[in-house]
Amino acid sequence: MTKTRRERLAIGAMFTGLGLTVIATIVPYVDRATTHLLADHIRAGYPTYAPTRIDSAVTTYLVLLSVIGALGVLAWLWTIWAVRAGKWWARPAATVVFVLGASAGLTGLLTKDTSGDTGLPLTLGWVGMVPCLAGLLAVALLWGRQRRV
Repeated sequence: MTKTRRERLAIGAMFTGLGLTVIATIVPYVDRATTHLLADHIRAGYPTYAPTRIDSAVTTYLVLLSVIGALGVLAWLWTIWAVRAGKWWARPAATVVFVLGASAGLTGLLTKDTSGDTGLPLTLGWVGMVPCLAGLLAVALLWGRQRRV
């Protein structure tokens, strides 16, 4: 089946989003091994926590972010397949997946924990939002009007 230019561009945006999701899933592990932004953020919010409790909290966040990242990868692959296969429901499905992904990203970015600060440091929260930009572009391309030549 021949794809329109917009569909090809949308698929490209989706593959970009897939790559960005993989990167966003890996970044917290890189942080744990290098900069310790997440651990420092937890320590600042909970100064009475013992190092073992901080490490446990970091591990919990890593598991949570890994699950979200894995679900994101599956969602990207599924929507790419649907658009490539020309499924009639691909556009609405991509829109729903975008809304779910943006909601998950915004939750990580904005949700405050019991310390009164956000659960994630802003840097990691924004990293989680970056794949949503590709999703927004893909959805816009899928729903955009075709120009007649």
